[in-house]
Order: sequence, then C-alpha cells, then structure tokens
Amino acid sequence: MTFRKALAIAAMATILPISATWAAACDKPRQMDGFQTCANVEAAEKEGALVLYSPDPEANQNALLNSFMKAFPKIKATYLRLQTGALYAKLMAERQAHTYQLDVLTLTDMTFVLDFQKRGGWARYESPELAAFSPEHKSKPEGYYMWGAIIIAGIAYNPTTLKAEEAPKSWKDLLNPRWKDAINVKVANSGLQHEAWLLMKNIYGDDYWKQFATLNPRAFDSYVQQFDRTVSGQDQVISTAQYSGYLQFKAKGAPIAFVNPPEGVIASPSLMGAVDQAPHPEAAKLFMDWFTGAPGQQAYVDATALYSARTDVKPPAGGVPIAEFKQLIPDDWDAFLKTHAAFVKEWNSMVGMR
Repeated sequence: MTFRKALAIAAMATILPISATWAAACDKPRQMDGFQTCANVEAAEKEGALVLYSPDPEANQNALLNSFMKAFPKIKATYLRLQTGALYAKLMAERQAHTYQLDVLTLTDMTFVLDFQKRGGWARYESPELAAFSPEHKSKPEGYYMWGAIIIAGIAYNPTTLKAEEAPKSWKDLLNPRWKDAINVKVANSGLQHEAWLLMKNIYGDDYWKQFATLNPRAFDSYVQQFDRTVSGQDQVISTAQYSGYLQFKAKGAPIAFVNPPEGVIASPSLMGAVDQAPHPEAAKLFMDWFTGAPGQQAYVDATALYSARTDVKPPAGGVPIAEFKQLIPDDWDAFLKTHAAFVKEWNSMVGMR
C-alpha cells in the first residue's frame, strides 16, 4: 500500500470520542516559574536532551529552544526542520524502521496530525496548562496535541511596485488577470493552503480556483520564499500570505503591505504534542508544560510572530489583537480531510507539480 493511499484511508477513519472530563496528568502539579508541570523535572534534567521536529523556519526554532534552554540549562534542545509533508514522510519512515529519535512534534497540516493520532503516534499527556485552552484548540480526546499557535493568512503585496489603490482588496480581487505570472502561493503539502482552497470554494464555488489557475501562480514551500520574491519585485502579490511573515519582514524594514480581506482571513493551527516512544519522555513532558504555559507561548509568539490560543498571551510585536480578524476555519475537520486527495490533485495540476 502506498503512503498516500494509507494516508487517505486513515483520514477517513472515525476520530476517537471526546473524553467526558479533563484532568491534569497528576493531582498536584509542581509550580515552576510561570507554569505548572506534572513532569519529573530532575529526571528530565538527567535525560539532558530534547529533540523537536518542526516545519518552522530555523531562526524561529532557535529562538524558541534557546528560551527553553535558558529556563532549563541542563537540557540540550535540538531540532530538525523540514517542510510539513517531507517532515511527516521522514517520521513515518523512521517509525517503520523502529527508529525513535524525536520527543516533540510540530505539524501544520491537520491531515497528518490526525493520521498520526490514528497510528498511535502521539503520547497522551494531559498537561496542567491545557486548562487555559478552549476545547476547540485541543485534541479529541484531550492530551494528545494542542494548538501551539494560530496562523493567520490573508493577502500581501509590495507597495513600492504596486500602488495601494491598485492592490487587491479581497480574495475575489485575486482573480484579476493583471496578476498573471505575478502571484505566488504555497505548495500542496501546506495545510494552510488546503484550508484556503476549501474555504474559498465554500464562499465562491468551484470556479474560483479554475479562474485562479489561469494566472499561472508560482508555488513555494516556505512563506519566507513567498515574501522574499515579493519584496525583491519578482512577484507582485502573495495569496495566502502569512501575517507572521508580514510582521517579520516589516520589522526588518522591507517594503511589504498586508491586506485583511473582508471575507475573512484563513486561520490555521500549528499543532504540537509529545510523541509515543520518545527517547527523553520526561524532558518531553516538561517541554510541553513550559510550551503550553504562558512563558512558552509568549516565547513562541515572540519567535514566530504567530498568535497564541491562550487569552493571557500578548499578540506578536507590531501585530493587531487577533479579535480584529474575522477568522475562517473549517467547521468539520473530518469533512476537510476527505477533500485532501482532490485538493492535492487540483493544486499540483495548477502549479505545474503533476
């Protein structure tokens, strides 16, 4: 059976039922500096290591793990960065070979997140800090993973090459023929792009992407590439432009403008959890408690310019409160997963990756 076929079968499976009640992994969590933990801190420090797999850019991961190591200097934290689809394929190959190297995993595509859950890949650990998250930002049952951050995406353009009055104001404006050979998107392995594809179909119908395809969009696996090309003038417009990328490039003085479309912005989860058979299980629990707590969430927001699902964490530097965005989110993740094969086929055909 091919990986794609196995993934499609797993995506069709029934999600485990919601647990009746939520409770921390221990009765008396230990109070740390700004968060509580059920991990054995001394054992975690004796393990002395933590390995994170994530699609986040290297600079973001370095900043996050440096903050964790500042709080726990006896634990050496390292990471592997690959684009989400490639990262998950590598993880599946490792587990098939019974090779277990990572402790904590970040994924930005719900297709892979739920497939990994079906395979028993996530370790269930009910952090005491999960109480600060609303049910829709936690796994079902709770304790397998959580929304480590909320990714907001709209439209972006370079104001030095495109006047504000000429720039697109809405998702529908992206269909203007003037953007032919001048607009970029993300590749089909992007969960964020999958969401945008489905949500625009829901709003404007199937013809939306057929018209968009006539623009010959260029696809990239990293938002950094999308913004680099637009800032340099190679492209004029970014479709499904991450607000975090806009904030990061703007902070560096790059000419970039963000459009908050009236239809709403795409809101997508960056999901994180500890994995089953982790080589450093106590360090994984400690990291998840720190990360899920206010200190880790603020460190992640500061590192990535993403939003936290916790209400007691400040917005990213230079960013507006998340309440100012109308968020477009799939209301049925099961239905979303069932569209994955159709999305990949249409998207790869559109961007020339057949």
